[in-house]
Amino acid sequence: MFKIVERWKLWFSISLIIIIIGVGTWLIKDLNYGIDFKGGTVVTIKIGKDFNVEDIRKIAAKYDPKASAREILEGKKVEISSKDFTDDQIAQLFNEIKAKYQLDDTAREATKRIGPSIGKELRQKAITSSIVATLGILIYTSFRFELKSGVAAIIALLHDLLVMVSVYAVLQIPVNSSFIAAMLTILGYSINDTIVVFDRIRENRRLGKYKSFAITADASITQTLSRSINTVLTTLFTITAVYIFGVSSIKDFALPLIVGIISGCYSSIFIASPIWVMLEKRGKIA
Repeated sequence: MFKIVERWKLWFSISLIIIIIGVGTWLIKDLNYGIDFKGGTVVTIKIGKDFNVEDIRKIAAKYDPKASAREILEGKKVEISSKDFTDDQIAQLFNEIKAKYQLDDTAREATKRIGPSIGKELRQKAITSSIVATLGILIYTSFRFELKSGVAAIIALLHDLLVMVSVYAVLQIPVNSSFIAAMLTILGYSINDTIVVFDRIRENRRLGKYKSFAITADASITQTLSRSINTVLTTLFTITAVYIFGVSSIKDFALPLIVGIISGCYSSIFIASPIWVMLEKRGKIA
């Protein structure tokens, strides 16, 4: 049987170091919010043939060094985003791309301006969605198991979200709408392994096989460990392949998923159960 609970200080310290570094970076440098949040301009151009998106990025960088470009498979298009493009720069950018790929004027399909108010609305909706999802999980786990299990599961989920944000803050990865979608996906996915462990804890408590909460938790984690690791590894193989071989829009979604899945596996084993044991001991003393 693995001694997980008695080494809780080690597991918590690892998580705290990552989160403190991430939150510190967040406070000092802020997150690298994408156009979805800060506003800007998105220009969509239909190339209609094979092209190298890196060539497009080099052209766009002449007008805004921080501009980004991503390939859209349908119709072989490219989407160029910038926070600071002016109308003249957009015209010059398009003319340069048009000349390079011998396009006509209809190739510039759309120019979309995104105001800061839309970004603010998106941020508010993301926070609301996260709160609603978290409350739903808390109600379900409390009903399915007990309130202490629900609280432990929610703390583990918050841990996962903070780790995801920390990685994005430290590496200054652009935070866009795909990140929000991935974050909500992780909220739903990460709870699975925690529920499996808590379900085994409940089963072992009913059987009365173990004398203490810590031993019950350790035994339950050990009994479900191979299942948790195998499930996470098979999912990671798939998501990592998508990240390596996918287009940029898919990578934007896959990267936070990879971070969240790894963090979720860690928290279900090393965070949720030790917290449950602490809550049970505190309740017993009270």
